[in-house]
Amino acid sequence: MQNPIELENLFREYVENLPQLAHDGVISVDLKFLHDNNLLEDFESDSSDPDDITQYFHVIESAEKVTLFNDQFAIWIIPRMEQDNPITYVMIALLNQENSNLEIVFTTSGVYNTPKYVLKVLQFFLLDMIETEATITAIEKNK
Repeated sequence: MQNPIELENLFREYVENLPQLAHDGVISVDLKFLHDNNLLEDFESDSSDPDDITQYFHVIESAEKVTLFNDQFAIWIIPRMEQDNPITYVMIALLNQENSNLEIVFTTSGVYNTPKYVLKVLQFFLLDMIETEATITAIEKNK
């Protein structure tokens, strides 16, 4: 699903049905989240990884959001203002031939609402999803 119109329709469907589709709810990125997932050390070192998975996406920019997509994922990064505070919502969908599923929705705000944090947390979730999909595929092959 790399058609921009289909991606936009999928985005609208997800936004309209977010409470039902975000099975884990909206994850708030804060100090506890970063600590629990061992992400703090990564932020302290300012080394950029040339194999950063977030580099392998097509990008569509609009006034409302930034859409990243490739053969496996569709990601929407949506900046908002809530009670005069900037907040960024990130929605990650797993794409496949049969259907697509909204897998993760997270927000960053305050000191964590910077491109560096958003992309690092996005990479964390993408790598986790890739590992999970590989495990599921391996289990299914062994059946």
